[in-house]
Amino acid sequence: MFTAGAESLIKQAREIQDEDLQKFYTRVSKLLHGKDFGNETVDSLQRLYLIVSATKYSRALPEDVLQLLQDLLCSSKTAEQFQALSCAILRETFPCDLRNLSDEEGNSKTISHVAEVTLAQGSNQDKVSSVAHRVLKCLEARQPEGQSSRYLLPVLSKVISLSPDSLTEDQINLVSRKLVDWLRYASIQQGVQLSSGGFFTSPRTRQPGPITEVDGAVAADFFTVLSLGQSYTEDQWMNMHAFSMIRKWLLCYSTDGSGNGDTDDKSEVDGSVMSMVSATSTSSRLLPPKERLREKAFEYCHRLIEQSDRKALKKSDAELQKACLIEAVTVMDIICREDPSFVYRAFACVKALYGRLSGDLAFSRALLPIAQFYLNHSETAAVDSEAVYRQLFTRIPSELFQEPMLAFEFTQFCRVNVKVLRESVGIFKHSFPNLFKPLAWNSPALISEYVELLPSLIGPDTAIEILHSLLDLPCLTAALDIQLRSASSQPSERVPLDPSVKVSSSMEAFRHPYYRGMFLYILRDEAGTGDTIDRLSVLHEVLADMADSPRIVQCAQTTPILLQVFFNEAAQVAVFRVHMQYSFSFNT
Repeated sequence: MFTAGAESLIKQAREIQDEDLQKFYTRVSKLLHGKDFGNETVDSLQRLYLIVSATKYSRALPEDVLQLLQDLLCSSKTAEQFQALSCAILRETFPCDLRNLSDEEGNSKTISHVAEVTLAQGSNQDKVSSVAHRVLKCLEARQPEGQSSRYLLPVLSKVISLSPDSLTEDQINLVSRKLVDWLRYASIQQGVQLSSGGFFTSPRTRQPGPITEVDGAVAADFFTVLSLGQSYTEDQWMNMHAFSMIRKWLLCYSTDGSGNGDTDDKSEVDGSVMSMVSATSTSSRLLPPKERLREKAFEYCHRLIEQSDRKALKKSDAELQKACLIEAVTVMDIICREDPSFVYRAFACVKALYGRLSGDLAFSRALLPIAQFYLNHSETAAVDSEAVYRQLFTRIPSELFQEPMLAFEFTQFCRVNVKVLRESVGIFKHSFPNLFKPLAWNSPALISEYVELLPSLIGPDTAIEILHSLLDLPCLTAALDIQLRSASSQPSERVPLDPSVKVSSSMEAFRHPYYRGMFLYILRDEAGTGDTIDRLSVLHEVLADMADSPRIVQCAQTTPILLQVFFNEAAQVAVFRVHMQYSFSFNT
């Protein structure tokens, strides 16, 4: 949400009149023709960016302003602030023809800005290939003093998103080798810091100290994104940027004939033997670039998981540990899908991680990639996964439904894996009362996901109970709201009421023995305790004081959409059931 001041500025930018806009363009043109750019130029360019980005419609800038902005962008002598502003403005305007990247001379930062604008124009194959060629040429070359390659990796990540085929096999191998070096062989000494020695002395260089862990201990192993220092060397920055794109790179380019995630059972068994060989290998340098990258990425993720067990001294580092856990397990999962020989090595690590995190709800988001890993590989490794799925479908939706990001990620996990969950995870279909809790609390945000997910939950044994649950969805929203408020109330306010006392609010009803069974049913975790309750009208009466709650109103507005999905699917289930009964009768 924007502040009132920001809303006002955006409104002014959207409603600016053409006459005023032309005057403003003229003013910007005069400022850009000048040689000295001051605060007025900065303010004008910031306002121009707001004007071109405040609406969903692209604005066509005057030719002279457009050319001046392009000159500003493409010159390596332009200050970083003005290059960044020019880049931001040009990304929002109509397609413009920049000079060919192959002819560009400049530092890596200038090249990255020009590439951003080029890629923002669309996924034209020639342009994307031109960007890829220029970026890879810079990455391959040794950077001049004072320049950095790290600005180019986000551009490369964008290139492979738009057009993975724009890179040749030789280029893919080149980047794979570079990624290995960046991930595994960064310095473990901090970067050099310049500090002033006093008023009458020249700046002196402090001797760099060692990199530390999040708990303050000196790092004893290789550098990762969880290694800390006061300043960082260039190769350490490349290490961090490389890890940020390794997932996308592996998904695009790592699969080949020797590591196909769709191999049959025989190859998976052979992989178990190969895992022992690779684990005891004296060196991975003889491996092809893609396989060596998988090996080094696996080692990197394994170290991150080990580092996440350290007690962080700062809250921000503790949050970074959680984010790195999610990414590390996800990358391990990708590696194992592409090369099953890693499964057995990975499971020892992931299983121990689950044992450490399973009792701590603060790490609930990390349980999703762990569950995904079990879903993809537990059968290969012959590992029991029932406890993981039970926790996933009971505690997370029941206790953390009010966390929007987790609710969305949990729903996405269910939607993406719905076929496997329905066929292989028995608790999934019978957990729909719990699965509806994130929906009841976050109805507008999750409605599209549940429109796709709902049909997979409907079957002959669940249809009636699901129908009642959908009709009672606003009641579930109210019950969840009361449950949260009750948990946060003072202990003196949570004392059960005298059964003979008549309740005056829904909160009192929640604590009243007479109504307790109704709330327990509405808030149940699993199906099978009955299709509905006898005293439903009584429950509606005690929840009447919450009928105007915005959250409940929103839930009530989305319920008809879900009911329509339900009846469409239920009709198909009924037709299929009748067809099967008819076929059985005919055959007998």
